[in-house]
Amino acid sequence: MDASVLGIRLASGVVTPLVKKLFRGEGAGAGLVDRPVRISSYVSLREQRVLSRGDLRRLADKLVAEALQAPGEQPLPPGEEAGVAAALAATLHSLGDLALEDVQAVAMGSRAFTAALRRAAPATGLGRDAQLFHDRLLETTCLHILHFFTTRSTYIPAALVEQSRRQAEAIAKIDALLARIPRQDGQELQDAAFETRYLEYLAQRHGTLTIFGIDLPPGSARWPLEVAYVDLKVVSPSSGNALRPRLLNWTRSWPLAGSAAGRSQRRNRVLLRGEAGSGKTTLIQQLAVTTGRATPSGDSLVPFVLPLRTLTRHGEPLPAAKDFLAATALKGQAPEGWEDRILGGGRGLVLIDGIDEIPEAERARARDWLVDLFAAYPGNYWLVTSRPSAVRRHWLADEEFSELALVPMDQTAVAAFVTRWHAAAEAGEELRDQLLASLRTKPELARLATNPLLCGLICALHRERRGFLPSGRKELYAAALSMLLHRRDRERDLRLPELAEEPQLQLLQRLAYWLIRNGRTEIGRDRATALITAALPAVPAAQAMGDADAVLRHLLDRTGLLRAPTEDTLEFVHRTFQDFLGARAALDEGGLGELTRHADDDQWEDVIRMAVAQGRPLERAAIVRDLLVRNTDRAVLLALASLEYAAELEPELREDVRRAARRLVPPADRNAAEALGRVGPLVLDLLPRGEDARGSDARLSVRAAVAAGSEETVGYLAGYCRNSDEEVRELLVRAWSGFDTRRYAAQVLAHMDPPPRNLVVDSDDQLAALTSFTGPPDLQIGNKVSRKALAAFLARQPVSGLTFWYFGGGTDLEFLRGHTSLRRLVINGWSELQDLSPLHGLPLEDVSLYIGSDLPLRRAVASWPRLRRLTLHGRDGAWSFTDVSPEARPEAIELDVADPDLAGLGRLTSLRRLELGRSWRPDSAAAWAELSALKELQEISVSCAVLAGLAEFADLPSLRTVRFYDDDEPWEDGIEERLLGRFPHAELEMVPQAYEV
Repeated sequence: MDASVLGIRLASGVVTPLVKKLFRGEGAGAGLVDRPVRISSYVSLREQRVLSRGDLRRLADKLVAEALQAPGEQPLPPGEEAGVAAALAATLHSLGDLALEDVQAVAMGSRAFTAALRRAAPATGLGRDAQLFHDRLLETTCLHILHFFTTRSTYIPAALVEQSRRQAEAIAKIDALLARIPRQDGQELQDAAFETRYLEYLAQRHGTLTIFGIDLPPGSARWPLEVAYVDLKVVSPSSGNALRPRLLNWTRSWPLAGSAAGRSQRRNRVLLRGEAGSGKTTLIQQLAVTTGRATPSGDSLVPFVLPLRTLTRHGEPLPAAKDFLAATALKGQAPEGWEDRILGGGRGLVLIDGIDEIPEAERARARDWLVDLFAAYPGNYWLVTSRPSAVRRHWLADEEFSELALVPMDQTAVAAFVTRWHAAAEAGEELRDQLLASLRTKPELARLATNPLLCGLICALHRERRGFLPSGRKELYAAALSMLLHRRDRERDLRLPELAEEPQLQLLQRLAYWLIRNGRTEIGRDRATALITAALPAVPAAQAMGDADAVLRHLLDRTGLLRAPTEDTLEFVHRTFQDFLGARAALDEGGLGELTRHADDDQWEDVIRMAVAQGRPLERAAIVRDLLVRNTDRAVLLALASLEYAAELEPELREDVRRAARRLVPPADRNAAEALGRVGPLVLDLLPRGEDARGSDARLSVRAAVAAGSEETVGYLAGYCRNSDEEVRELLVRAWSGFDTRRYAAQVLAHMDPPPRNLVVDSDDQLAALTSFTGPPDLQIGNKVSRKALAAFLARQPVSGLTFWYFGGGTDLEFLRGHTSLRRLVINGWSELQDLSPLHGLPLEDVSLYIGSDLPLRRAVASWPRLRRLTLHGRDGAWSFTDVSPEARPEAIELDVADPDLAGLGRLTSLRRLELGRSWRPDSAAAWAELSALKELQEISVSCAVLAGLAEFADLPSLRTVRFYDDDEPWEDGIEERLLGRFPHAELEMVPQAYEV
């Protein structure tokens, strides 16, 4: 069933009697005409509790049951009906919190009224399908509620005519929904039609990839994105944390979570850094296509892809919202103001690709442009990509951006890429297996295969050279250019005029150097023709191809190095080739001084390194010496990085470079550590060893080593296995995904003392690699780990902690029965779980359950005598405070459930921290008495609506922190002063909304 039309099966005769139960019976209407009638004043479930919570839940159950009577495929997985009904009951309960007049509510219309009710209600905690079902059902119910308002006699006489009109409109809307025909005006219809067309265009435009080196017949050279895309991983540069789930899952959950009405401005802005070829642009494609293919609705996201290199190729100003389609074939075809309406409604996913591809001098202007857009259109989703060194750390932190970084491909990702490449190229399993073996046994080759671009090069050259591979990056690029420029057409027996390799390089490098000098990645076709026209007299071999237009057409059509993003522009297929050829041009022109003058410009870094790689000995030495003379941190690091590319260089000069770099070791801060690490494995000889480093020196040295990303790093990190610094230990644990799985597990993880905590395990292979520890480890189990593999692991290895992330391992926890070493357990999103009995009697101290089903918790909670911390989300009625074991001494309890009953709370006198959730509302003096029994409580978190009662009724002498949820509740006048008067030693803090990426 199409979830977008759920709820329309609710006929008026079914819903109206249920809606009436939500409200009290009317009194005399004449007494109400002197002042507005507030909805909250006649909702049945307020103070008098005419309608109990149980009644409300039964009403919600009936609504869900009626909505599911429609024939066809069911919109919910089995077992989720109860969760939706509970969420709907909680949402309808918030009717009592609305301060609207009934006349205002009807005037708002059903969508706005539904949105107001959503904002007043707690988060549902539902999955995407269940959330969509809940929202559609709520919208239809609200439509009936508005109709009910219009039938009451509480309107003032002057509004009767308007009331009748709105009543008729409401009834017409119900009929329209029943007929599956949305009521829309002409503008809405035009917008909806164009949106459908635009999303189809995005799917066609960005739904395929050209994988480098695959030589397929015409018309079949493009690969479907969902087949070609390889999951990559991201980290948070501020912490080094490896984020989970993997990036593909992040693209599905981040922009598509929740409706536009419920989106917050926080955590919906990301600056993503990645090296050239790391997959930033492909990620933009994946986000655009995945979002565009989501079920369309009035609040689904609409992607805008903004490639800055294209939009600013002639120095044009950065686009306003109305020009967001300027780089597409649909430019000028959207209904007037369409972009503004999408962004104004908070429905935009704005994907800004390549801040690093505009000149450095223009980036401050680009930041101002971004800030202006954020201010004009808050509430949308924003992703900005950049190379790591293009903009400083926290460049957009003031605008509430989170920073993430793509990490180099690990062994698993490389193997997946190689496998998919060979399948698409039909290169055969024998060649694939040969290459995979080489990548496992040759560290120098594995160091090259760190991103999709280089992996593609290696695959192509391995096939083209029948197993022979270049040994270094310079040789790899040179071989790739040779393959593309000359040997490919010859070996394919194409009957075309032949142009030798060197003349083509001469022409291409002039285009590349012009782009580099002008800080661009796109060149106008007219400008490219002019450059070739000027070069042809000096390259007579190329004149055999014809005039400049013919030569340019040959370079574009036959080399595979150029492409035309638009009819009047050209660009290199990847920035790496532009930099390599630009460096060649600089050497040919004797422009060594120009190279080193740009040492502090991030757009020239790769150009300088490639110049060192391709230069003659005297040229290399001159470049390196000039960098040392500049003596800036970036210039010195660039000189150090260039040593890897210098096949021949005087030993004295090499030592001068290392001596200059030693002043940067240990690095001063995180920025310096990551910059040092990007130099590569050379830095490992400069960094202090584990036995010599302490404190911040150890932390920053490990961070720099991890950033180096070479296999030599594993041996270096092994020296820190017994370091007691918590940040060092976290860095060691989270670095696992970036290196060979088994080697890192054997050399680092197995020797960490104490054993690792929060070790992320994403596959059965990773689990199998964990063969020994110095003690029970603490693991995070991903959803790709099988139950069989986990059970086998736990049979041989005790653990101290387990976190399950959306695990799909059956309906029970039988593999944990008898695990007396287990102290910490987190279950987040295990939808099939039905039985907690294997946990009974375990010495659990810290338990967090984020699950929606009504699992029987009472016996489990009662059997945990060592419980110190309990966190429950999405639970309703399956336990109570009286169930906690009398032997337990809990210090922290965190709840996000539907209005918990506080009976029995007062006996938990060991509590120091208590979070009661957004929904808790005290319903009697007994609740305050239970709370006031907690004489040692130091921190409490409640809704804004509870603060007044807390200040008046709670007796908590030890309270030091009062935290309130960011739930848009209005503040009562003077509430802060009253709270501080009641709790003179306490501070007020806001509990921020939490979002998962």
